[in-house]
Amino acid sequence: MKFKVFVDGSEGTTGLQIHERLVGRSELELITIDPAKRKDPAAKATCLNAADVVFLCLPDEAARESVALVTNPATIVIDASTAHRTDPTWAYGLPELGADWRAKIATSNRIANIGCHAGAFILAVRPLVQAGVIHADRVLSCFSLTGYSGGGKKMIAAYEATDRPATLQSPRPYALGLTHKHLPEMRQHAGLVYPPIFNPVVAAYRQGLSVSVPLDLAQLLGSPSLALVHATLATAYQGQTFVKVLPLGDDAANLDGGFLDVQACNGTNRADVLVTGNDQQALVIVRIDNLGKGASGSAVQCMNIRLGLAEDAGLIV
Repeated sequence: MKFKVFVDGSEGTTGLQIHERLVGRSELELITIDPAKRKDPAAKATCLNAADVVFLCLPDEAARESVALVTNPATIVIDASTAHRTDPTWAYGLPELGADWRAKIATSNRIANIGCHAGAFILAVRPLVQAGVIHADRVLSCFSLTGYSGGGKKMIAAYEATDRPATLQSPRPYALGLTHKHLPEMRQHAGLVYPPIFNPVVAAYRQGLSVSVPLDLAQLLGSPSLALVHATLATAYQGQTFVKVLPLGDDAANLDGGFLDVQACNGTNRADVLVTGNDQQALVIVRIDNLGKGASGSAVQCMNIRLGLAEDAGLIV
């Protein structure tokens, strides 16, 4: 049996990357729409309702409009937009958070894919909140460094133009009003009372993302050691295919001459978790490919789980 798959928004960055991970898979049949009719509601509805799985790679409002066109109760919708990430009736697409999360993905016909910054932050924080290492009402801060591909086709074109202005040569902090669209899911799915103080920065390289969460150990519950922070995360992700907690204190293996390579997960669906610091302070860093585990790879992983296929089918660890 072949599963029919339709990518709504296949011309965008996320849609193209999902298509790359699906093409050539013998168990899948890709449904395509006439490019001239891709915004025609009737033509789109035909494709949506003929599919076993639909990936929505659209802006929020367009994603909501496409969901409204789905009348086939058997159609599985995986939404890569922000529209449904905090909706409790949708599964949140981060199965590594626990058996309940994985089970909901495996049984739901509505799955909200993660945001790149948000997914990395949640992987860094949620196990520590659940274990009581971080109290849920603590206001955390985090810093995220990302490649420009996360900004979509317009930003990619700007950064890759031959006449790129000098202003794009250096890192650029953004969302300086502290109202980034990922904040609601960061708060909710990390299990926090308050959203973090979030400082994202886009830099002049194509892809790769790292989120860093600083922790003052003396201010955490029980004043945990660096080793306990690491052990908590290592236990939480033990046996997970796509989350790797790096060994504690092994700078030779984890770093490149003392520097963290933000692009080391590029081309994979892996998330690397690094715990570093000293007796007083810890830094939890999660590194992903923002187009992989942060977007398209994660969406395909959720599809694999929902269809009962090998979780790593079409993906690179």
